[in-house]
Amino acid sequence: MSQDKPSFHRILLKLSGEALMGQEHYGISPTVLDEVADEIAKVRNLGVQVCVVVGGGNIFRGLDRLKEGYGRVTADYMGMLATLMNGLALQNAIENKGVPTRVQSALQIQQIAEPYIRRRAVRHLEKGRVVIFGCGTGNPFFSTDTAAALRAVEVGAEVLLKATKVDGVYDKDPVKYPDAKRYDTISYIDVLRDGLEVMDMTAISLCRTNRMPVLVFNMKESGNIRKVVMGERLGTVVGPDPVNESE
Repeated sequence: MSQDKPSFHRILLKLSGEALMGQEHYGISPTVLDEVADEIAKVRNLGVQVCVVVGGGNIFRGLDRLKEGYGRVTADYMGMLATLMNGLALQNAIENKGVPTRVQSALQIQQIAEPYIRRRAVRHLEKGRVVIFGCGTGNPFFSTDTAAALRAVEVGAEVLLKATKVDGVYDKDPVKYPDAKRYDTISYIDVLRDGLEVMDMTAISLCRTNRMPVLVFNMKESGNIRKVVMGERLGTVVGPDPVNESE
């Protein structure tokens, strides 16, 4: 049920690069970019501190290029640069809404982005700036899902909002299987045990260790970020299993 005040004070929003494509086959859809920026700006204007991690799959997917002869490390670094391109585009779109932003990069590219410094990121959030984290963790072999989990824990976010193309976590692919069951809540350990494609296993393990709740919801429906922040029950919450509370 929704309420008058936001349910969260500080959130981290994880967007896939593909979410910015819209109906395009590659790159960034200006229409989708504007819609996403508008939703982020509206949530920030509610008094919520917002940070964002965006993927780069709309420009370059490192894992997909391995079969073309790219080395894993090279491909991963190229993917990191793609996330920074998306971050700069998102920064521009959000600032067009009158909201100040900062882009922080895990790789040093000082001409266009600040280096990632946790204390500085927190200070930006406290001042009402939207902080966009680019270049993943700065290390190959780690996904932007893992970067999102890491940054959420580091800056003290209350929840990691995982924006997807479906309306939550299912026991199997709902596109292929009409009888797929959607969970309202599910534990980290069940996600790991059943190999559910919520986030990669490293990201889920990090969230589990640090009790970081993950809320998986449908990004394609306009207004859903605000609804989630205002406490409306959407999607699936991934959180601690009751039997593990005493650990």
